[in-house]
Amino acid sequence: MKINSQILSFAKVFLVLNLCLTVYAIIFQNSIWLLNIQVAFFASLFVTIASFLSYRKNIKNRLLNTEENTKVSSDERDKIDEIDDPYDLYSEYEEVSESELTPEKIKEIITEEKKRVKQNSLKNTLFSAGGFVSIYRVLGYGFLIFGFFALNNNKLLIPLAFIIGLSIVPIGVLFTKVLRK
Repeated sequence: MKINSQILSFAKVFLVLNLCLTVYAIIFQNSIWLLNIQVAFFASLFVTIASFLSYRKNIKNRLLNTEENTKVSSDERDKIDEIDDPYDLYSEYEEVSESELTPEKIKEIITEEKKRVKQNSLKNTLFSAGGFVSIYRVLGYGFLIFGFFALNNNKLLIPLAFIIGLSIVPIGVLFTKVLRK
């Protein structure tokens, strides 16, 4: 429920800011200003919502994978090991006594750790690829690019109005975060 209330508070701020700029464009500017603001606002909003949904899906998938891996590793451990080490902190590493630590052994340990870090960073990149290559985000950016070129090709683009329309969502997020604290 907390996420839904956050989304609603963000949506209220976005709509209020958009309404204020719409009224400004109607009263002090013209319909072309309004068109630029609205195209940019909806494109920015679509990209933001798509990013949120894709990263939320990515996090849920990671949590499911983590839970499955935890179940498998806990099944392999015996009861005494679970009592001695309930969080499985010591099973991954082997103890090396100080007398065995030669410069060659230290270099070997360092290279093994570098390989693990490299594997984990590649694994994280592959798992997070779904978040930044989501079809929703691609469609959102496509809408943004299409709107920009459609306005530009029809000689309706007003860069200042377009940038103001794009900035509604980031400014709304900033206002919402500041107001909540």
